[in-house]
Amino acid sequence: MSGEGTIALRTPPLPYYLGSGMSLFHPGDQHPNRRGLGFFDLLLVAKGTLHIGENGKEWALGEGETLLLQPEGEHYAVKPCEEETAFYWVHFEHAGMREGSAEEAIAVTPSSGRQPFANPHAVRLPKRSVLRNPAASFGLLEELFNYSGENRQAAFWREQTLLLELLRQLEEGAANRTASPSYKLAAQTEAYLKQYYRSELTNESVAEALHFHPNYIVRCMKEHYGRTPMDYLQAYRLEQAKRLLVATDWPIGRIAEEVGFRYAPYFSSCFKANEGLPPLRFRKMYRT
Repeated sequence: MSGEGTIALRTPPLPYYLGSGMSLFHPGDQHPNRRGLGFFDLLLVAKGTLHIGENGKEWALGEGETLLLQPEGEHYAVKPCEEETAFYWVHFEHAGMREGSAEEAIAVTPSSGRQPFANPHAVRLPKRSVLRNPAASFGLLEELFNYSGENRQAAFWREQTLLLELLRQLEEGAANRTASPSYKLAAQTEAYLKQYYRSELTNESVAEALHFHPNYIVRCMKEHYGRTPMDYLQAYRLEQAKRLLVATDWPIGRIAEEVGFRYAPYFSSCFKANEGLPPLRFRKMYRT
């Protein structure tokens, strides 16, 4: 199942809960055919087997298995149920950036236009997965149902919290099952770079700290993060600099030093190459 891939939802914004329910199919019943729903449809099978397809791919989902159907896709019944089948469904939307697998990338432009800071995190949801603790996940869904008849304003925060907890369970369960040694090293490298980004770092110093060959670390970072450790480090430093430019009145030299650049002119050059404008002009864009 690791070959099914993941769907990465860049956050913020966070996924937004729309509704949920449970469907019970008898032998001969089948899932309705739909296309272009405009929101995500998460299916979680509690009993039996659900035969469903999306955009040419087909699945037979058994008890405790999940499938995440995409907003733009077409999904349909592959064949009728052969036994009594019960499954939960959860509808949610996400208005931020979204990336598919390595074979398919989907970019949704945020309605708010240009953002001053890069999105710091992505919720990586498995396309298909097996629930690590089905009882806990189904319990969350039953709790969600309890709010369906309440006033929308009163139920809003609790529904959102329950949705995010469900997605967290899916993400963590998939990560624990599928994380390869190369991914774990890439994540370890990322954490190290973020912790010591103010220091003078090189591929060799990072490799020495993590006890791996520098070429292997570079290869792992490029495979899982799409950039070398030093490219990642520079991008992270610039993100921290952008926050300091907006939040403080510090001179450029101090900001450069604070985020790990030894020379202010080099910092300004890197900043302009990345943002298309020098640091002071960037600061003025967000000052009244």
